[in-house]
Amino acid sequence: MGKLPSAVLFCCDHNAVRSPMAEGMMKQFYGQDVYVQSAGVKNDMEIDGFSIAVCAEIGVELARHRSRSFEEMQQWGDDLGQYDLIVALSPASQRMALELTRTHHVEVEYWPILDPTGLGETRDAKLSAYRQARDQIRDRITARFGPPA
Repeated sequence: MGKLPSAVLFCCDHNAVRSPMAEGMMKQFYGQDVYVQSAGVKNDMEIDGFSIAVCAEIGVELARHRSRSFEEMQQWGDDLGQYDLIVALSPASQRMALELTRTHHVEVEYWPILDPTGLGETRDAKLSAYRQARDQIRDRITARFGPPA
């Protein structure tokens, strides 16, 4: 368990499923103690409805999340060097984070989190896959940063 960073960025492929879940949980668990954002390699999807649903089950609100890419972050003046930690939740986002931070002193961690988007045939099976991804993220967050206050 490490100390709580002052700023953390979660990233995945589209900023529509895993990284918004991680951002929402981190904000819920640690409140104002840490600045938290999320981004994707691409911004070609809106927040996923199943992500909204499974996070609502644990009191984390995602419906207002707006997906954004690394490129948009930089266009809007968000400097990746301001983060103490970038947590990549997909291989593509890990590669992008390492490439974009090679001139910054930023720690990049890779957490292999299940991509639930193609799993399950029925609504219940899909929700189960999304819950599994949510729970993996929650468990990694609390193992890395300690139990929520």
